[in-house]
Amino acid sequence: SYRPLVRQLMEQIFHPDKPDIPDVEHLSSGLTDLLKSGFRMFMSVSKPRPSDHALLVVYVVGGVTCQEVRLIREAVAAAKTDTEVVVGSTRLLKPSDVVHQVLSQNNLFPDLGL
Repeated sequence: SYRPLVRQLMEQIFHPDKPDIPDVEHLSSGLTDLLKSGFRMFMSVSKPRPSDHALLVVYVVGGVTCQEVRLIREAVAAAKTDTEVVVGSTRLLKPSDVVHQVLSQNNLFPDLGL
């Protein structure tokens, strides 16, 4: 059955038994993270997961629909986590916007309505 990409991503982020998420990259932000990543070669130090942090920012480039925001909220609620999730996007899409973007003749330069 069909599962939207946003739902798949949230399930991967909050699933405790999942291995590394291939599409999510961790960037070291300080000396501690740098040391951990260096020791990872010699010891079994796990790569930090997005759900390990108190705040998770999900930013969707190109627009997000209200349905996708609802899916994110449901996934966070189902995970029963203390992580606060903030959703951002370049714009909030209406259903007609999605249809227009899919059926547009000029997909390389879509009308963003700005």
